Amino acid sequence: MKAVQFSRFGGPEVLELVDVPTPEPQAGEVLIRVQAAGINFFEVLMRADRYAVTPQLPMFPGVEVAGVVEAVGQGVDAALLGSRVAAPLFASQRPHGGYAEQVTISADLAVPLPDEVSFEAATALMVQGLTALHLLRQSPPDGRTILVPAAAGGVGSLLVQLARQKGASRVIAAASDRAKLDLALSLGADVAIDYANPDWPTHVRDATDGHGVDIIYDTVGGALTALSLKALAPGGELVFAALGRYGLAASDLEAMIGRNQSLRGFALLPLLPPEVLRMSLSELFQLAASGQLRVAIGGRFPLDQAGEAHRLLDERRSTGKVVLVP
Repeated sequence: MKAVQFSRFGGPEVLELVDVPTPEPQAGEVLIRVQAAGINFFEVLMRADRYAVTPQLPMFPGVEVAGVVEAVGQGVDAALLGSRVAAPLFASQRPHGGYAEQVTISADLAVPLPDEVSFEAATALMVQGLTALHLLRQSPPDGRTILVPAAAGGVGSLLVQLARQKGASRVIAAASDRAKLDLALSLGADVAIDYANPDWPTHVRDATDGHGVDIIYDTVGGALTALSLKALAPGGELVFAALGRYGLAASDLEAMIGRNQSLRGFALLPLLPPEVLRMSLSELFQLAASGQLRVAIGGRFPLDQAGEAHRLLDERRSTGKVVLVP
């Protein structure tokens, strides 16, 4: 079968399509014919060796796929054959290798996918959908004014919608160009602010009558984190979910203490024991199936153009979810 790997760190050009043996499902596993594989920004960072963890080479990226069960291992109900499923590889014993034509995963982790939800949408609702859902569970937005940076991205576009459903009093979206701002507004943001403008935190404060926002859900990190503190209200909360892209200095933390603000870290995997993972994904799939949650797909690429898909994310030109369609 075909799969994508990189055997050295670098730009999108290091991604190459190679022939590898087709995996065989072991006892308790299913073999899935991949119909869509999600791409995440942390994979872009990993490819360039800019992530918090340096992977071993060669690396076969891809932590989430959706497809059709093609074979089952010993002890697995044959009734699963032909069923549509989502495979959250990131939660499995083999958490990579999704940029491929076929993958195996424990049958217990293969989550049924409603017919109303496309394979592409399912990939968006795994890492990114679960991140958005559990960010809001960790720091509920009910009755509060929130800021969503990168609001047209994979996590941000879902955060805007879910926060509105979960009772946020005001949703302020930040993005980097007019098309992205318009997308955020169409998804339910009350205000959309261009953070290509160096003075964007002032505009956020103006949109809150000078008070600032109660919660910032920061999945971007870097220089944006320190800037966003200028938009955070006294007693407000910065929820940080951008592993490896830290942007706060000691002086920023001291200033937060002086304003009674809190910094809350967020890591997804510890929040997802298998039963919670399945229930959370099922909840997201039902929201999408019923039309209550809109999934924006920002690009579809064949496996042999994985480098171009990475380039789209690397250059911050994407909106919503970017997927590979083997």
